[in-house]
Parts: sequence; C-alpha cells; structure tokens
Amino acid sequence: MKKAFITGITGQDGAYLAKLLLEKGYEVHGGVRRSASQPRLSRLEQLGVNADVHLHDFDLSEPYSMFRLLDTLKPDELYNLAAQSFVGASWTTPIYTADIDAMGVVRILDALRTTSPETRFYQASTSEMFGLVQEVPQSETTSLYPRSPYGVAKVYGHFITKNYRESFGLHASSGILFNHESPLRGKEFVTRKITLGLAELAHGGTTPVQLGNMDAKRDWGFAGDYVEGMWRMLQQETADDYVLATHVTTTIRDFFTYAAEALGMDVEWEGEGKSETATDRKTGKLLMQVAPEFYRPAEVDLLIGDASKAREKLGWEPKVDIRQLAEMMAKSDYDNF
Repeated sequence: MKKAFITGITGQDGAYLAKLLLEKGYEVHGGVRRSASQPRLSRLEQLGVNADVHLHDFDLSEPYSMFRLLDTLKPDELYNLAAQSFVGASWTTPIYTADIDAMGVVRILDALRTTSPETRFYQASTSEMFGLVQEVPQSETTSLYPRSPYGVAKVYGHFITKNYRESFGLHASSGILFNHESPLRGKEFVTRKITLGLAELAHGGTTPVQLGNMDAKRDWGFAGDYVEGMWRMLQQETADDYVLATHVTTTIRDFFTYAAEALGMDVEWEGEGKSETATDRKTGKLLMQVAPEFYRPAEVDLLIGDASKAREKLGWEPKVDIRQLAEMMAKSDYDNF
C-alpha cells in the first residue's frame, strides 16, 4: 500500500485528492495547522472520507516539527497543497504570504532531501504566476510576470522546486494549475461568492451580489478533474512541470450568467464599468452590482492555459466544462442553503 502525505488536506483540492488516493488504495495522511479551534474537516466530511485519513499537526512555518514528521512517515508521495491561497488577502498579508507560499516550499523540500529523498513531491504552482501575460495561451515555457504578492511567492515556490529537482535529483514536479472550482471552493473566491449570493437570492433574499471587474477572464475547470492530474504527474518516471487548464476563457460576467440560469433566472445586463448591474427579467430583482473596492490594485485580465503537454504525456483532459461547473456549484449552494 502506497503512503501519501497531503499538506492542506482540509482545503478544496486536499479533500478531492484524499478521496482520489483512497479510491486508489493509498494510506492517506494529511497535515493540518493547529489553531485555537479544531481543524475544519467539513470538506472531508462532505466527501465522506474524514474517517479514512490520518491527520497530523503540520505548519509550513515550523521546520523542526516538519523534519520530525517526515522522518517518521517517509511517504511515497507528498502533495504540497497548503498555502495562503487567496490573491486578495496577499495584498494585506504580503509577508505572511511569502513565508508560507515561498519559504514553506523550500522547508519541505529540504526536509525531504534530508529525511526521505525517495519521496515524490508535488508543488501546487498557479496560473497567477503568469499575471501580466506575455503570450496567449500560456504554457510551461511562457515567461512569468506575477501581479500580486501571492503570484510572486508562488514563483519562488515553483522555481525552488525545479532547483531541488535539478540540483539534488529529487522527483519534484510542479503543477501550474489554472483556476479550478467546485462546491467545496472557499466562500471568499469569486465563483463561490457568486453561487452563494445567487442561491440566497433564489431563496427570497434581496441583497445583490457585489463584485469587482466583470471583464476579468479566467480559465476555470473542476477541482475533481485537476487532482487526477496531480496524481498522474507523480506516476511519471521523470519529474517535470505541467500546465493543467481547459483552454477555454470565461469572463466573470459569463460565469455569473451561467450560474443564474442554472437557478432559473433570466439575466439582463445594463451599464458598464463601475455602473454595471444585472437584473432578473422575470422578477425585476437586482442580482448584481459592481463594488469598486473589489477591484485589485493590479488586475490579471486574461488567463487561458495550454495543457497540451499534460494531454500528451499524462493522458489528462478535463471532463467538466464551464457551464456544467457553474450549474454544479449553483445547485449545490441552492440545495444546501
């Protein structure tokens, strides 16, 4: 039985990955950061796997306990999914973001190099590293131009993974994942903010969803598809870096429309820029209004990924399209409201 360790196991990706690995017969361990309260296990519980994983205290800012744990476990595979992963928060917590998303990666890599060099390592890189995009679509060879403290920190994590692979022979791969969502997505992320807000409106609420730049475009996929890509990377004989993406770009406006339509709403858009609104033609109810405070200091306007390398070498392809994803999330939030 293979043994896997997942940092960030209580997050969206961690929960889906834990479920996938358990289905493949792995012994699954996960790292959780202890706080004043017990770790939130709601995502693992929602997928029905909370009783099947082994949880350990684990903090990316604490190297000594990290060394001891990895020396004891010596996992076959380690997936580093833990991070300060909200782009907006990285502007208010840039130092913390750098410590966790950049230095946390090298702490794990150095612990593995010292205690368990045979462990195969996965680093969760991100399309936010492309930032002010230098070419369209973006692939593994596209120049990086991050536009947030989060993106900058992730660039360090990405390149230190490559450096340890090339310098010390570790089987260390980075997945440059474009936006991937699900009903387990955190409530602070724009897709979930949309589907939660629309679910409340569909249940009789009157508060419109407040959003920022409606013209921002993202390449959105389903998290359940993307964790399979992570696993496939670590099954390769040679470690490498791979983009995972759908190669379809969608505006926030269109995602909002798809989610609203899934709940039986007929969206009418009016105005532009900061005066843009969305109304339900059927009821006249205001569904969305722009709130300027949600604009980023430096916006990432267009992200669209080229996952041809993952398709050819890993045999990976996304299965859920953007309309299916929006419908899945909207109906889940409506049903669980």
